[in-house]
Amino acid sequence: MEKFIYKKSADLTVLSASMTEFVYKRHSHAEYALGVTLRGIQQYHLGGSLCSSHQNGVMLFNPEQAHDGSAADKQGIDYVMIYIPTELFAEISGRREILRFNSPIVYDHKLELCILSLADSILKDRSEALSSELLVKLVTVLAWPHIQLAIVKPDDLIKRSIEMIRSNLGAVLKLEDICHELQMSKYQFIRLFKAWAGISPYQYFLNCKVEWAKRLIEGSEDLYTVVLDCGFFDLAHLNRHFKGVYGTTAFEYSQYVKKSTL
Repeated sequence: MEKFIYKKSADLTVLSASMTEFVYKRHSHAEYALGVTLRGIQQYHLGGSLCSSHQNGVMLFNPEQAHDGSAADKQGIDYVMIYIPTELFAEISGRREILRFNSPIVYDHKLELCILSLADSILKDRSEALSSELLVKLVTVLAWPHIQLAIVKPDDLIKRSIEMIRSNLGAVLKLEDICHELQMSKYQFIRLFKAWAGISPYQYFLNCKVEWAKRLIEGSEDLYTVVLDCGFFDLAHLNRHFKGVYGTTAFEYSQYVKKSTL
């Protein structure tokens, strides 16, 4: 059974999911993503390696870290995931730099409980004040010495290319313009970008369009206006790409958003 429930509160997004046959397409998120495998074995490719999160495994995804995702077998998986904006994470941690987790999966009961408590608070519509306090506790626990946070500064060329890609998401991606600005060939740029992001510039561009569509939907934007603004051919085109990243269509996600605001 495939089931994806999204809730948003205190600037956070929480996903509660059950899946058996569904497979996420390779994608990344602009936010930090922290999750717990509740049942089964969750598998995904990360940085060229196959990761397996067993029951009680805590999954730690860095911003812009490309990955896919599926159940390891026909028994399926249940899990929760919390998405924390980088700016919010930096504000709470007191660090301006982009911090990155060294380990993709840890088995830490205290950290697991922090994630589950925060997810439960948001999924059950408890007060934003409580959720904010639980988030601060979660980030504090993450700073424990045995969960190292390594500071990584993106290459200047990568930063400039990301700015150019994100500046015109409603149009067609023009690699020639980016390569001219960076003074390198198209193939040099594709190799450089893929080495950093784990996905091609075009895949990253589509991923950013889907994230932008998600933000517009959360702002109660009409779905067909979202399609137009984000440069998708039609709603079916948006739904297909949205489902590959979030497990649910843009239309279904808009229904979650409506329920959350009632």
